[in-house]
Amino acid sequence: MRVPLQWLREYVDPPLDTHALADRLTMTGTNVEAIHHHGVAALDHFVVGRVLEADQHPNADRLRVCLVDIGKSAPQQIVCGAPNVAAGQ
Repeated sequence: MRVPLQWLREYVDPPLDTHALADRLTMTGTNVEAIHHHGVAALDHFVVGRVLEADQHPNADRLRVCLVDIGKSAPQQIVCGAPNVAAGQ
C-alpha cells in the first residue's frame, strides 16, 4: 500500500527526516519498498526557457530546430518534435 508522507505526518509527526522515518518503519516490520519524491523537489532537473527561433529541421519532416534562451550566456540549440512550437513561447 502506498502512504503519502503528508498523510502519515497528520496522524504521527515524528521529528525525523523521510529516510530516517523509513528506517524506523522498517525496524518495526513495516515494509518500505521505495520513497517517491513528487512536487517541487522533483523539478530539480527542469529548465524553463524562451523560444527565440523555431525552424524546420533540414533532414526530418517532424522535427524543429529551436534556439532557446535558458538564462545562460548564449542561447541553446534544441531539437524537438512539438509541431506547435513557435518563437516567443
